[in-house]
Amino acid sequence: MADSNDECSGVGGCSKALTSKTINPNLLKINYAIRGPIMTRLIELQKEVAQGIPKPFDTIIRANVGDSQALGQKPLTFIRQMLALCTYPELFNSPEFPEDVKNRARRILNSFLASSVGSYTDSAGNETVRRDIAAFIERRDGFPADYRHVFFTAGATEAIEDILQLVLTSPEEKPAGIMIPIPQYPIYSALIAKHGAHQINYYLDEDNDWSLDLAELHRALDEARDHCTPRMLCVINPGNPTGQVLNVENMKEIIRFAHDNRLVLLADEVYQENVFRGKEWNSFRKVIMSMEAPYCHTELASCHSASKGCIGECGLRGGYMQLINFAQVVYDATAKLYSTKHPGSLGQVVIDIVVNPPVSGEPSHDTYMEEKKKIFDSLEQRAKLITMLFNSIEGISCRPITGALYALPRVFIPERAVDEAAVSDSPQPQP
Repeated sequence: MADSNDECSGVGGCSKALTSKTINPNLLKINYAIRGPIMTRLIELQKEVAQGIPKPFDTIIRANVGDSQALGQKPLTFIRQMLALCTYPELFNSPEFPEDVKNRARRILNSFLASSVGSYTDSAGNETVRRDIAAFIERRDGFPADYRHVFFTAGATEAIEDILQLVLTSPEEKPAGIMIPIPQYPIYSALIAKHGAHQINYYLDEDNDWSLDLAELHRALDEARDHCTPRMLCVINPGNPTGQVLNVENMKEIIRFAHDNRLVLLADEVYQENVFRGKEWNSFRKVIMSMEAPYCHTELASCHSASKGCIGECGLRGGYMQLINFAQVVYDATAKLYSTKHPGSLGQVVIDIVVNPPVSGEPSHDTYMEEKKKIFDSLEQRAKLITMLFNSIEGISCRPITGALYALPRVFIPERAVDEAAVSDSPQPQP
């Protein structure tokens, strides 16, 4: 018998335990735009095209999400060779694989239980992988990093949600206020709704290349205090979808603001390898560690991913989050949170390559760097092209893309169109 869509169709009253009145109300508030109604319609159209139903087009490009390989980007050879050896060790006998790939694969396999990627790993991630991540962060920032404060995540989305869970308030308190940039990456508003937190919008300054204006941060925070307990400030750098790279002075202003207002700072840094036009990118951790007290003690949670940059391994779900300057109780609570997880092994193999790539002198180094450069150059060229094309269209402007994968154009609507829309929206007299 088919399931009924009626919530209360049973004899003698409602037969459903879960209805629109009893289901978790937070789930009904979730709106994840890039996988919403437009995506649903796209899937329908793809099926119709595959069935031969006539359309004025024969292909559909999925531009709703930054899925590089779905749009034709080739995976890096070194990564796929590593995955092949780790998943099918019989290939170690093949002469087709360079020795440095085999050595790396043996090292990572030996760090898994029974030397198998099919076994469980530590809840926070394989210790070898976490140590490699910490070493990468230390090389990048010039300051020591503690691997015990690094946690493997299934991409950046899981990291963002885990960090959000750390700052939620108890049920008897006002909801936690989470400051997010507008324009934003929609996962933030979706997760805020999912966990019953309060979204605090702050608006980026488009005319100043989408920078963060300190006065705007204060405005947003002051207006929100009556509705929530502000707990966290989220910053996406390089920007998604705005394509900007923050300068150090702007980052210092943001850090002072977060510290002075007792806000945890969340730095979404998944596009740190996508930096164009000669811009210099700095991590928030590096800037915090270089500041004087008390700002060098600002609580920071940051995340990175194997899904973006020149890697583009979205489907393998590899990422990490790092915590610094938190009280010990926070690290202990995070360890408890991660004790409920079973992280995937292949994602850990990939993120380990991201932070520990082939080095000069190894057989795979030149090919790895050539492939990455080809991808990067293509991304930079397209960033310039799309900006130029948008700015060539009357009524559209677009700020230069200096980072990430996206362009966010401004559309100027003619006054006449606005006036006509106002007339059409006004109540019409009844006959």
